[in-house]
Amino acid sequence: MLIIGLMSGTSLDGVTAALAEIEGSSVADLSWQLRGWATVSYGDEQRRRMHEAIVGGGAAAICALNADLGAWLADAAIRVCETADVPLDQVALIGSHGQTIWHIPPAEGRRGSTLQLGDAATIAERTGCPVISDFRSRDMAAGGHGAPLVPWVDQALFALPGEARALQNLGGIGNVTWVPPRDSDRELLAFDTGPANSLIDAAVHLASGGRLDYDEGGQLAARGSVDESLLADLLRHPFFEQDPPRSTGREEFGVPFVQRLVEVVQPEGDRDWLDIIATLTELSARSIAGAYRRWILPRGVREVVLTGGGARNRTLVRRIEALLAPVPVLGGEVLGVDPEAKEALAFAVLAWAYSKGIPANAPTATGASGPRLLGSFTPAGSVRPWR
Repeated sequence: MLIIGLMSGTSLDGVTAALAEIEGSSVADLSWQLRGWATVSYGDEQRRRMHEAIVGGGAAAICALNADLGAWLADAAIRVCETADVPLDQVALIGSHGQTIWHIPPAEGRRGSTLQLGDAATIAERTGCPVISDFRSRDMAAGGHGAPLVPWVDQALFALPGEARALQNLGGIGNVTWVPPRDSDRELLAFDTGPANSLIDAAVHLASGGRLDYDEGGQLAARGSVDESLLADLLRHPFFEQDPPRSTGREEFGVPFVQRLVEVVQPEGDRDWLDIIATLTELSARSIAGAYRRWILPRGVREVVLTGGGARNRTLVRRIEALLAPVPVLGGEVLGVDPEAKEALAFAVLAWAYSKGIPANAPTATGASGPRLLGSFTPAGSVRPWR
């Protein structure tokens, strides 16, 4: 099956589409090949609308954004087929994560809820392909966090014989999967580590008056100095003390977080802003390392593999390497997929799992009451076979 996976992550930088050729009827005989991938970047107005929806957009704004995101996701699916020189009518399925606008983790006595926008009917209508979407809701209905969902794919595709590894995604929010050795009876562990790029991006945007959206290569953080007193205060955030399963998002670690921080620090010039960016970069690195010391390293790992846009932030990567030494920290290329395409590939595999009737959540990671088939089916624009 040729399947497209679509991912628009918490960094709000664009839609990544991965075209995968997947064979097999079960995890035991699953094989895959990445045929191509592409990222369609968001423009300033698109990002503004998503930020507005996250920080308090009304029902009309969210309704309109849902339809438009469906079109933007469809455009990315079309683009990746053009890049790979594969006609759309050869694509069996599209697996679309959509764009998370709000996420409420379960709390004692209350189930969680989540909202991903990106109208699946619009994707199906524009591409002529059936779509699997809304992957997170079923896990949450079963009492889980609905996140992270990639760990099931991590284990299916990237387990090593005889040794465990940790796969760390550095999107807007960071998440880790501890992948047990292949053929081991040990259960995987996965959870959100906290902010990766989200706070850094927000600070850069504010510092530059909207001219910049991220710290390219970590150059700005490298020019600043970490405020250890401020960092100690930030590390007291209660999320960092929560035991897995746990999940978070931009509603916790996003623009409002940085705006409140700026009100306290009151930066007066470039030097102050550079120090804020350096401190938030260090917050991401230390919160990741702290989570590893508590829950990952005691289980044993051969290596840590970094993926996501933050893997291109050299300052962040160097700090993670130093804090996790002597454990090797590697780039995502060792997985056989570009680090920025990995999560889009994951949603292609999750769509494949839906088509085969295979439950694809990991209850040990999400806290759900049991395995569940994930996703909702939207038929193609015209009726055609899809299995």
